[in-house]
Amino acid sequence: MQGLCWPLRLSPGEDLRAALEAAARRLAPQGAFVLSGIGSLSDPRLRLAGAETALTLSGPFELLTLAGTLTAQGAHLHMTVADAQGRVWGGHVLPGNRVRTTAELLLMAPAGWQLTRAPDPATGWAELQVQPAAVQEHGA
Repeated sequence: MQGLCWPLRLSPGEDLRAALEAAARRLAPQGAFVLSGIGSLSDPRLRLAGAETALTLSGPFELLTLAGTLTAQGAHLHMTVADAQGRVWGGHVLPGNRVRTTAELLLMAPAGWQLTRAPDPATGWAELQVQPAAVQEHGA
């Protein structure tokens, strides 16, 4: 798949989700995939599968993986984190995940495609919609 890629580094204290949403608005208004993410977080916040409330973990954690989609309607991100004993948690990324030392990320906007979200009656969630990007006409 062809597209534009942007490597990013987030600094200590930045909100992981908010920073990614801002980067997507600036760099890839037609939507982007988060292909990779590693680093560290303080007191990570996740929503586990089927849970209605947030899980906030206490202390420093390694960000092992991060992937998802970024659209004008918002982010759908999953991550795994590990504590100092190597215990691993994974789930949906919520607002409020603060970078501890660094977050190193790679975003990719697929050429010729627009990513959006729309309500899906089957799931009850705003789900990813993938459509060919509108062709802009050039001329007089």
